[in-house]
Amino acid sequence: MREKVEEALAKIRPALQADGGDLELIDVSDDGTVKIKLTGACGSCPMSQMTLKMGIEQRLREEVPEVAMVEAV
Repeated sequence: MREKVEEALAKIRPALQADGGDLELIDVSDDGTVKIKLTGACGSCPMSQMTLKMGIEQRLREEVPEVAMVEAV
């Protein structure tokens, strides 16, 4: 599952990088929890939680149905 998540994140990453941010995949657990670290402009952005839940998590769940949730670390 980690490979599928990495492939999906590779599609999301350019949009984040266009705004000066990025993300780092920390862990993919067996229960479907994906842990990521938002970096760059995304790390300090007040909208980062919305980006995480409404953008990244939603897109990951579409592409990798095994993903249950995404957490920021």
